[in-house]
Amino acid sequence: MDPVIEEIKQKTDIVGLISGYLKIEKTGANYRAICPFHSEKKPSFFISPARQIWHCFGCGLGGDIFKFIMQIEGLEFGDALRLLAQRAGVELKRQDPRVRTERNRLYDICELAAKFFEKQIELSKIGQDASKYLLGRGLSEDSIKKWRVGYAPDSWQALLSFLTEKGFNMLEIDRAGLAVKKEDGKGFYDRFRGRIIFPVFDLNSQIVGFGGRVFGEKDDEKITAKYINTPNTPLYDKSRILYGLDRAKVDIRKRGECIIVEGYTDVIMSHQIGVNNAVAVSGTSLTPAHLNIMKRYTENLLMGFDMDIAGDSATKRGIDLAQREGFNIKIITMPPELDPADVIKNNPSDWEKLISCSKLILDFYFENAFGRFDKNMADGKKRISRVLIPVIKRIQNKIELSHWTEELAKKLGVPERAVREEMEKYREKEEIVEKEIIEKVRPQTRMEKLEERIVCLFLKKPEIIKNFENQFFIFDKFSDKIKKIIDLIKKGNIEKTSLNLDEEVKGYFNYLFLTAQVEEGDCKSEKEIKEELASSCNQYHQLQIRKELDLLASEIKKAENEGKASEAQELMKKFNQLSKELIKN
Repeated sequence: MDPVIEEIKQKTDIVGLISGYLKIEKTGANYRAICPFHSEKKPSFFISPARQIWHCFGCGLGGDIFKFIMQIEGLEFGDALRLLAQRAGVELKRQDPRVRTERNRLYDICELAAKFFEKQIELSKIGQDASKYLLGRGLSEDSIKKWRVGYAPDSWQALLSFLTEKGFNMLEIDRAGLAVKKEDGKGFYDRFRGRIIFPVFDLNSQIVGFGGRVFGEKDDEKITAKYINTPNTPLYDKSRILYGLDRAKVDIRKRGECIIVEGYTDVIMSHQIGVNNAVAVSGTSLTPAHLNIMKRYTENLLMGFDMDIAGDSATKRGIDLAQREGFNIKIITMPPELDPADVIKNNPSDWEKLISCSKLILDFYFENAFGRFDKNMADGKKRISRVLIPVIKRIQNKIELSHWTEELAKKLGVPERAVREEMEKYREKEEIVEKEIIEKVRPQTRMEKLEERIVCLFLKKPEIIKNFENQFFIFDKFSDKIKKIIDLIKKGNIEKTSLNLDEEVKGYFNYLFLTAQVEEGDCKSEKEIKEELASSCNQYHQLQIRKELDLLASEIKKAENEGKASEAQELMKKFNQLSKELIKN
């Protein structure tokens, strides 16, 4: 094994790594979690600290720390190597071709750009004015540094010149989302100019994009967008990024809930006063990808922004989607014309009070709908029902659904049957597309399942394999991968000798090893294991005989059709001998 890879593995605890992404729980010697790679209600994703491996028994994915990072972050091996080396404090040689991928150069560009913006806010005259503005908004100097807030000078080429001097070309800078191509197609200019810059971090606190708020003379220009963001790039996808999640994920797990706000300063100010479970969407509404990521940490969401319950806003659609996905949603009722940053600046304790007084989504919807429309008028009843029936219909729990249906009928003063009939007529306007499709694979044959079962039983008690020497002739019929693992068990010292397996077989061995540990029969006695092994070996032998009989039957038929009587007679003798052996077993 590559010594660098081995060093990274030795310095990285797989449980600690995965717990940074998933909510895990201990189960015996292992850990388990809801799989992030397919939809499931019960945890089938297991982690083995002893083997430093993971495997999902639902979708079949599994592997080591590198495979996990590649899957969860959508990275190639070189990028995963670089990321894990950084986490483990292992230095990679710059000439290593595995880490000099395009993505890594884009990471380098983003990091250098952030440093450039930081220097500008610190040293330039207008940058210092921007810093004073932020301090006036309530951000502390420590927060400005901690979140690496910067300033982009109001220049067409300042950043481009800096980055090209560092050895990056215009196309790379454009790919990182920091340049814009001129309309005539001749050259590029800086995307961010005259703006306060907020770097956007991925889950590993690597900078992948930027958000820029206009500042200075352009602040009053109506033609200029107040905020602009990095467009989608190979590193940055706004439908998947939650600003501040890299810093908030630990507190989200501790508190059991996540606060979602709209702006960068809302997140920073919330963290500044110790409410560290706040995140923000980056220039978009909640998406299925956001919710899929969030489900790794909590199913309890607190929404800290204004909502138009009767409208069809992107915000409302995002919340509707979260409700369909089974999230428990509360709404933080904000004071008129104020956002969380304003509330915190005026009185930090008010933000915590608003959070503690947050309302369940259904309570919020009911209060707003009945407050907006007249329940005593026919038109008012219709408008209220149009707002509330879609919300109620999305409730997954039948008891909760019944409660709110009854509540709506009671408040409207109509028979519950009428509400239920309207609910039956209602159809969702938007089709909900499945977030992911698990590819169907060829189902295992009974013989393949028995092979795996036999190996798993041996892995529970490797020393008992010597009791089954008379069954070794059966093992010769196993698949090549299984035979290699059987040979490994025969040699003993599994932990050491498994290191010599090739990668494909090693991955299969790790899967079977973890299966042996986590399955329900983990606590079987040695006697029970021997009995099941004997039974499994016998079943396998019978299936093998039947397989050979089927093959012989085909050959006999072929010989008879071709008029080869003597050949058919010899084949019949073999068929009869095998038939007797089958009956004997």
